[in-house]
Amino acid sequence: MARAATTSDVFNAVAEPCRREIIGALAARERSVGELVETLRLPQPVVSKHLAVLRAVDLVGVRTDGRRRVYRLEPAALAPMEKWLSGLRRTWSDRFDRFDALLAELQDGGS
Repeated sequence: MARAATTSDVFNAVAEPCRREIIGALAARERSVGELVETLRLPQPVVSKHLAVLRAVDLVGVRTDGRRRVYRLEPAALAPMEKWLSGLRRTWSDRFDRFDALLAELQDGGS
């Protein structure tokens, strides 16, 4: 099965550790490419490449400030991931609730 392009959706875009680091850095505040390079200790071409991927899936926005380009996180683009995770949380919460009920039943029956 062929792998989906990193720019096809948010899931593929955030699968790469460097892009997750960039997202984390931008979650705190807007940053220029130079600030990201300094913060993450990655080469500028690498940071720019990853920013392009994040922009393609609308996870990152950019504005011009003089000669600098300043990037910001667009958290609304994480909605598909949050929806998916929410379903998993419900499933596991239900399973733990059933497990707790079973344990309580076994404790009551064992007394």
